[in-house]
Amino acid sequence: MKSFNLSYIKQRRKQLRLTLQEMADFMGIKNASTYMKYESGVYAFKAEHLPPLSKVLKCNITDFF
Repeated sequence: MKSFNLSYIKQRRKQLRLTLQEMADFMGIKNASTYMKYESGVYAFKAEHLPPLSKVLKCNITDFF
């Protein structure tokens, strides 16, 4: 089983100069601190998060693994 690459998500967000709040807004997450918990691994991204996440980060879902 492939592991989920959280560092790729953070790195890609920074490359695109997106803030935590912008990511939270796009993902439909209440606030930046909650999104940060997903990005840092405190909360796990769910399957339904992956399509919008790949869209905002302009990458393929497979890049997350």
